[in-house]
Amino acid sequence: MSRLKATYIKNLRVEKGMTQQELADLVNVRRETIVRLENGNYNPTLSLAVDIARVFEIAIRSEEHTSELQ
Repeated sequence: MSRLKATYIKNLRVEKGMTQQELADLVNVRRETIVRLENGNYNPTLSLAVDIARVFEIAIRSEEHTSELQ
């Protein structure tokens, strides 16, 4: 995962006043998974990405399709 995306997820979590453990509990993963995700050391599965998007009420975009539209 790119550093920008990892930072974005961390920023969303912090803006919501949520701990890494709280986010992990909401998406049914270990806190260590969130740490790795936020550090850019883990690419989430589609399922996890969808769960995180639901928590933060954001849409998921495909980089592949986004670049085609620009």
